[in-house]
Amino acid sequence: MKTTKTVKARWLLALPCLGFGAGACAQSSVSLFGMLDAGVTYVSNQSGKRGVLLDTGVYVPSIFGMRGNEDIGAGNKVFFELASQFSNDNGATIPSNGSLFARQALVGLGNVSWGKISLGNQYDFMTESLLFGGLDGGLLYGGFYNFRNGPFTGLGIPNNPTGATDFDRVGASTRVANSVKYVTPSIGGFTLGALYGFGEVAGSITSGRTASAGVNYERGPLALGAAVTDARYSAINNGRDGIRNVGVGAHYGFPSVLAHILYTNTRNTLSGAMVNVVQAGANWTLSGALTLGANYQWMKGNAQLSHNKAQQITSTLMYALSKRTSVYLEGVYQHAAGDHGAQAWINGLFGPDAASSGSSQTIGRIGMATRF
Repeated sequence: MKTTKTVKARWLLALPCLGFGAGACAQSSVSLFGMLDAGVTYVSNQSGKRGVLLDTGVYVPSIFGMRGNEDIGAGNKVFFELASQFSNDNGATIPSNGSLFARQALVGLGNVSWGKISLGNQYDFMTESLLFGGLDGGLLYGGFYNFRNGPFTGLGIPNNPTGATDFDRVGASTRVANSVKYVTPSIGGFTLGALYGFGEVAGSITSGRTASAGVNYERGPLALGAAVTDARYSAINNGRDGIRNVGVGAHYGFPSVLAHILYTNTRNTLSGAMVNVVQAGANWTLSGALTLGANYQWMKGNAQLSHNKAQQITSTLMYALSKRTSVYLEGVYQHAAGDHGAQAWINGLFGPDAASSGSSQTIGRIGMATRF
């Protein structure tokens, strides 16, 4: 059923067409969409202290946006999407106040036979192929706490809250500005895509650029995916080096269980700092409305990161109040170690005192999420 907002949006879009004849405007639609998440989180150790906080945008990011398309004939459609992320504990936009539509802002052209091309600020294929392909547990359970961080600040990712937040880019916390993206239609179960983000540095074509590609296969209960993203940053060797990510994953759906496995590799191409990650988990349907998800992650850094490593267990019990709204209980435990000791640091905890003072950190959370 169309919402009142959707009907009004379509009416407003049609106003310029009135008086110009039936062929003056093609059939169009515009809809509003969004997600909201809020809950109370207990943290066992933040710089040696326990803490309780209202945390938002964890299971799903809190987003408000609009998307639309216009049928221009011959099987072609023009589409767009504008999305803004915000913190629903105070209403501030993310990543900073005033960053309207920083989540996504794109326009494109699609055709059922040759695929779609889009331009703007959009996701690369570490997110597109591995997260949206259902190969990481964070999309089903765990949310942002399930993505990678740990004792790997030495990766030195620029413009990153910890230097290693969501370091393999699977968690959709990073988009590519000034980018062109192409995705094929499904051909025999295969979908391929490529993205190029222009660095827009005068005098250099490749400085600061981002290149990404992905491939997915889906047939029945089986899904496979692989992706690579090479992002160069002006803060790393004047834009000539950056962070390279590679990932592969799979999931298989049994009658009441969806099992998945994921591997990612993240490397700073200048310093050589590198982290390998393996994640395995499953989501069980206990009843029609009740699900239980759990996974185990192993994260291992190389010598440039003092051989730091971390193990993390994430589990979420979720009850669906409706098709759009769920309540959940979540628990996360991380243990870290390394050549010189290492501090545990679960993804999604920010601030100068967010890391554990020791080798372990635990989170307990009760929350609620809804979509519209």
